[in-house]
Amino acid sequence: MFALSLAKLRSREALLHNIVTLSPLEHPSMARFLLATQPITGHVLPALPVVHALIGRGHEVAWYAGQKFRSQVEAAGARFAPYREAYDYDDDDFDAAFPGRGRLAGLSRIKFDFINVFMKQISPQHHDIEALLREFPADVIVGDPSLFAPFSINEKGGPPNAVYNVSCLGIKGRDVAPFGLGILPSSSSLGRLRNRMLYFLSSNVIFRAVSDEFGRQCVRVGVRRRKFEGVLVSPYLFLEPTVPSFEYPRSDLPPQVHFIGALLPDAPGHFSTPAWWDEVVHKKCPVVLVTQGTVATNARELIAPTLQALADIDVLVIAAGVKGTTALGLDPPPDNARVETFVAFKPLLPHVDLYVTNGGFGGVQFALAHGVPIVAGGTTEDKPEINNRIAYSGVGINLKTNTPTPEQVREAVMAVLSDSRYRQKARQIQAEIASHNAPREAALMLEQLAGTKKPVLSTT
Repeated sequence: MFALSLAKLRSREALLHNIVTLSPLEHPSMARFLLATQPITGHVLPALPVVHALIGRGHEVAWYAGQKFRSQVEAAGARFAPYREAYDYDDDDFDAAFPGRGRLAGLSRIKFDFINVFMKQISPQHHDIEALLREFPADVIVGDPSLFAPFSINEKGGPPNAVYNVSCLGIKGRDVAPFGLGILPSSSSLGRLRNRMLYFLSSNVIFRAVSDEFGRQCVRVGVRRRKFEGVLVSPYLFLEPTVPSFEYPRSDLPPQVHFIGALLPDAPGHFSTPAWWDEVVHKKCPVVLVTQGTVATNARELIAPTLQALADIDVLVIAAGVKGTTALGLDPPPDNARVETFVAFKPLLPHVDLYVTNGGFGGVQFALAHGVPIVAGGTTEDKPEINNRIAYSGVGINLKTNTPTPEQVREAVMAVLSDSRYRQKARQIQAEIASHNAPREAALMLEQLAGTKKPVLSTT
């Protein structure tokens, strides 16, 4: 059944891609789009290519975002709309922005984030966007999946809303367990019974406090109460920035969900090649890239054990996103390590043989877009779900821990480098991603929604 479901997903994707590539190139009538994002880097960056595509096709875009992202919004050609009533925090330090978070781990931290980072923002974000629409009467609101305000505003008579996802597909389905639990899918009779039971337990027991806060926020903005059941699907359009081969097969995928390939930001214009660049381009050994992500940024959790694990192996290790070598607790780093605060993925990844990551969705899709297999170790935010899909799709190994030992990292790295099946799977997904033009496909479907105000549905 799962094989059939995956075939159906690929068929739907192929049909949509053919429709998109055959669409006329001339620009339709100008429409107004309101982008709405949390003040989180990993939620803003995937929207940039879509905004560029919309503006390039002659549309007007306003972008409701955190002050930190103003320059990026305006550089993309959009009108910046700041947070006013909603909490505009700095995502460089979530623990400082949300006191008490740093003392939590695992599921407790996930529940804390759902309540404090997302649910408690619903009412103020709703009010902010309502006020913004009076100044900028948008045809469509395009929200990241953690914003409920575009849904509540539509329910109260506002414009239709679309969702551009920033993670793996976390919507409810009979073949999958609730998002956030990190449980693999099952479409058997017993598996579907398990899933139904888990949805009940998730909403009413495990995430009861999240459901309670969600219900309170719904009442405050004047829409019906809801319980938390994962990511909501817009009734109009849901853009999933990956391909079916990376996702769990589903027999009940809503027809307004469209796989569009990866949304990959361009390399920054100011990027200059580091001193070690020739070692990568003219490599004499495998190149391993290791990063810690943009939210869970403690370099001692994954980057440090990776450098220790590979110190005596004939590989070149590029450690990106490290704010000074003292953050590693290794003084000095191993001889085969090159440690940088920032490295642009776009020019680097064509030369990389393996990506070690805590499971940030954007980095994972960037690696797969270049056919690079993965070793993942992360258990915070949405990372258990992403890392399960890395293993399930066959592109890498999930270490299933936030703090792997050097021995665990070494064993996984050697396994992936020595087994060509991981790279073959990654290259299959690379080809699938390459068959898409994600920004253009997103823009075309958003144009259709703006013009018709009707759901954009798959025809299969």
